[in-house]
Amino acid sequence: MLAKICGLAEKNQVKTCLEYGASMCGFILFYPKSHRNLSLQKVSELTSIKNSKSNVAVMVEPSKSDLEKIKDLNFQYYQIYGNQDPAEINEIKKKNNVKIIKALTIETGKDVLKYKKYEAVSDIILFDSIGREKSLSFDHSLLKDVPKNVIKMIAGNIQVQDLEKISKIADIVDVSGAVETEKKKDLTKIKEFLLKIKEINELN
Repeated sequence: MLAKICGLAEKNQVKTCLEYGASMCGFILFYPKSHRNLSLQKVSELTSIKNSKSNVAVMVEPSKSDLEKIKDLNFQYYQIYGNQDPAEINEIKKKNNVKIIKALTIETGKDVLKYKKYEAVSDIILFDSIGREKSLSFDHSLLKDVPKNVIKMIAGNIQVQDLEKISKIADIVDVSGAVETEKKKDLTKIKEFLLKIKEINELN
């Protein structure tokens, strides 16, 4: 199981993620209702850190203008929330030469089935809670029938003690709120989270 740490805002946070084995670093853009939202100047600085090779631009319903603003930044993935049709997602992917993480917000089993719509144009499907910036969870048993060939990322208030169970379902775990203290990334919590994943991977 790989790890993505999302909502990073400072250089020391990114460096800690890289040092302790995070596979992806996520940065929130164009979403001011989140306390993790970054300016373009800040995200440019953070994605330029040496060895930062899997940077993820996390966006909700990005406009063409938004995408134009980040096209020259060091992003390997765009994580996209919203109701775009697959053709639009594919166009974004091709035009910007990035991999796509299509984010689905899950409340019921019907929401899970939306993965079929985006499977062909996405590199990874993210199954998240309806909470987005509020760090809520959802019933992970809803994913039991998603086939193994779908690369599954799971988010939504995942705690260190949940990781053993999550490792049986997810290819990638996505965390943000669980590694924060008072809405700021906590380096100790990031280290603890990533070391736990390493331990689980070594046992498996």
